[in-house]
Amino acid sequence: MSSNNQPAAGNGGGDSNTGSNTSSVRARSISDETGGDIDAGGNTPPLHMTASTTEATPLLAGHQSPSETLGYTAPGSSQTSLLESERLPRAPRARRRHTPNTPPRTQLPTHGHVPQFSLKWWMRRIRYYVPITGWLPNYNLGNLATDVKAGFMVACLLVPQALSYSSLTHLRPVYGLYTALVPALVYGMLGTSRHLSMGPEALVSVLTGTLVKGQLKHLFAAYSPNTPPDDTIDQFSSAVASAVALASGIFTFALGVFRFGFLDSMISESSLRGFISGAAIVVLIGQSRIVLGLPALSSVHTTPWHELKYILSNLSQVHAMTAAISLGALLFLRVLRFAKNRFKSARWLQGVPDTLVVIILATLVSWLAKLYERYSVRVFGHVDGELPHFAIPKIPALVDTKDIVSSGITITMIGVVESVIVAREYASRNHYAVSSNRELVALGVSNVIGSAFGAYPAFGSLARSKLNDRANARSQLSGIVSVTIVLVSLLHLLPYLYHLPLGVLAAIIVDAVISLLEATPRSVSFLFRVRAWSDLFLLLFICACSVIASVETGILLAVVISLVMVIKRSNMPRIKLLGRSTDNDHEFHPIDGIVPQQGLSRHQSFNGIGRDSRAPESNDTSSDEGEGETRVQHVEGVLIVRVDEPLYFANAGQLHARLNRLELYGDMRVHPSEDPRMKPTRAVVFDLIGMSDIDGSALEILLNIVREYGRRQVRVAFARVCEPVRDRFEISGMASAGGEYGFSDINDALAYLERHLTISVVTQM
Repeated sequence: MSSNNQPAAGNGGGDSNTGSNTSSVRARSISDETGGDIDAGGNTPPLHMTASTTEATPLLAGHQSPSETLGYTAPGSSQTSLLESERLPRAPRARRRHTPNTPPRTQLPTHGHVPQFSLKWWMRRIRYYVPITGWLPNYNLGNLATDVKAGFMVACLLVPQALSYSSLTHLRPVYGLYTALVPALVYGMLGTSRHLSMGPEALVSVLTGTLVKGQLKHLFAAYSPNTPPDDTIDQFSSAVASAVALASGIFTFALGVFRFGFLDSMISESSLRGFISGAAIVVLIGQSRIVLGLPALSSVHTTPWHELKYILSNLSQVHAMTAAISLGALLFLRVLRFAKNRFKSARWLQGVPDTLVVIILATLVSWLAKLYERYSVRVFGHVDGELPHFAIPKIPALVDTKDIVSSGITITMIGVVESVIVAREYASRNHYAVSSNRELVALGVSNVIGSAFGAYPAFGSLARSKLNDRANARSQLSGIVSVTIVLVSLLHLLPYLYHLPLGVLAAIIVDAVISLLEATPRSVSFLFRVRAWSDLFLLLFICACSVIASVETGILLAVVISLVMVIKRSNMPRIKLLGRSTDNDHEFHPIDGIVPQQGLSRHQSFNGIGRDSRAPESNDTSSDEGEGETRVQHVEGVLIVRVDEPLYFANAGQLHARLNRLELYGDMRVHPSEDPRMKPTRAVVFDLIGMSDIDGSALEILLNIVREYGRRQVRVAFARVCEPVRDRFEISGMASAGGEYGFSDINDALAYLERHLTISVVTQM
C-alpha cells in the first residue's frame, strides 16, 4: 500500500506494485467443511489464493511469518498492515480525469457476459430452468456409485412410507407408490435440490385424507341406506385425491411463475411448529386405534377429539396380538433410532434401513405364526401391482369444487413451506444454491403430471431428505434411482407383503410423527429461555386448535395470524453489503453494483483494501464525477453486511438466502444463471447499527446461520450491537455458537478477524 506518509518502493512510490520481492503463494484444496464452492457433481474444487510476485502476502493466504500474518512487511516495502495504517493520517486524494481508455469505476465487469438471445444465452437459460440438461451432460461418473447407494437407501424408506401414508388418505396402498413414482421422476428432471426427496409426506397425506373422508359422506348419503361397493368407494376416493393434486400443482406452479417464492417465510417459525405439532398429534391419535387393533368408528366424519374419546372408552376391546406385534415394531424402530444417534461412528449401523427391516421381519413373523388365520390379525392382503394409467383428473359429481380449491390451497401452503425449507437447509449445509421460484415450478409441474397418473399431492420429505444427505448424494440422480426401485417394488414386490400386519404400517407412521414431535419441546424451551412470550403463546394456541378443532383450522389460523403480523411490519430484511471508502479507511459505505474483478491487487485485499491513495487508472471514475461522491471497494474475503432494521420471523427467513446470493455474486441484481464471481468468503461482519430488536424465531434463524458459517470455517463478528440484542445473544449462547459480538465498530471487528483468521497455503512455483 502506497501512502503519502511512507517511503516509496521502486520508482519513487509512483506504483505500489513495483519493488516488492515477496513470493507468490498457492492455496491448498479446501474441503467441504471449510466452505469451499461445490461443483455440479458435488466435488469441492481447490481454492487458489495467489498473490503476485510484486505484492506482499495477504492475511487470508494463510500461515506466514508473524509479521506477514499481521500484515507487516519487510523494511523498505511500501505496504503496511491494517492496524498500522489505521493510525496513519491520509493526504488529500488528487482527482484524476477520465480518459477514453479508462472505464469508470461503476462500470460492471464483462466477465462471463454473453450477448442476449444468442445460442449460448439460450443454452444457459435452458440449463437454468431445466436443471437436468445442465447436470446430466456434465455428470461425474465417479459419483455414480455414491448416488446409486443414496438412492437405494432412500427407496428403502420411501417404499414403506408410501405404503403406510396411503392409509392416511383412505386410499389403497398402491396409490402411495403412484405418488412416489411419477412426481418424484418429474422433480428429478426439474428440481434444483440434490437432496430433496419428493413423494408422499405425512402432513400432506393427513390433509388429503381429511378432504377424502369429508367427501365420502356425500357418497354414502347418495347410497343410503345401503353401503357403496368397494370399487365405487375406491374410484371416488382416488378421483378426489387426483383432483386436489391437480389443484395443488396448479397453485404451486402459479406461485413459482409469478415469483412468489418468498411466501415460504410468511408463516412464523412458531406458527409452523405449532401446526406441525398439532397435525402430528392428530395423526398419532388416528393411528393409535389401528396399532391397538380397535374397530373403525361407525361415523365417516369424526374429529380428533372424538377419536381420542373413542380410544379411551374402548381400551377393553384392544386386540392383544395386533397390539403386541405393532408395539413391538414401534419399540424396535425407537431402539434402533436411539442406537443410531448414540453410536454415530458406527457406519454399518447408520446404513441399516430400519423401516425396511421392520417390514421384512413383521411379514416373516406373521407368515410363520399364521397371525391372520389363528389370531385374526388384519394383514396387508392381496394388492394388484400395475403401472398407473393416464387419465385427466375430473372432479366427481358429488364433490363441491370449492372444497377441492380450498383444500388445494391449504395443501399447497403447507407443502411448499416444508419443501422449500428442507431444500434450503440442505443446500446451505452442502453449499450450493437453490431457487425458491424454480422449486415451486418443479413441485407444481410434478403434481400436475402426477395427478394424471393416479397420484395424490406430493412434496418434499424432511426424513428422506435427511437420509439422502447422510448418504452423501451428489446429484438429483439419487432421486431417479429411488424412483426406479419404487417401480420394481410396484411391479414385483407387492405380492410378498400379503402377510404384513396393518398395525405395523401404523407403527411406522407413529414412529414418523414422534420424530416430528421431538423438535417441539426444544422449540418451547428455547422460546421460554429467550422470553419470546408471543411466539410461545402462538405455538401452543395453534397446536391446541389443530387438535381440538381440525387440521384445517390450525393451518388457517397459522396463516391468518402470520399475515396480520407481516402486514404490520415489512417482510424483507433491509440489509446492505458494505465496502471500504477509498478516501477514508475508517468509513464504510454500501456497494451498489460493484463486484470484484479478477487479479485484484494488494490494496484491494482483506489486509489493505482501499489503502492506496492512488487507485489504478482502470478503476478511476469519469471526469464528470461529483466532488462529494465517495467511491467504495469490496473487502475481498470478507462480507460486511449492515442490518438496518429489527429482525423478526418474516424478514429473517430471507436473510440466509440473501447472504448466500451476496456471497456468490456480490450484487442482488445479477441473474443467478450467471457464473459466480465472488471469491470464497472467509469472514462475515454484521453491522447491527439499525437492529434494535430481534424476536425468538429470528434469533433461532440467526443462530443457525452462525452455526452454518462455523461448519464452513467462516468466522462471524457482530459490530455495534445494542443492549437488548446483546442480552438476547447472551441468553441464547451466541458466543458459543461462534458469533463474537463485543465490537464497537466495523474496524474493531476487522482488526479482531485479522489477528485470528488464517488459512493454510503452500507456495506456488
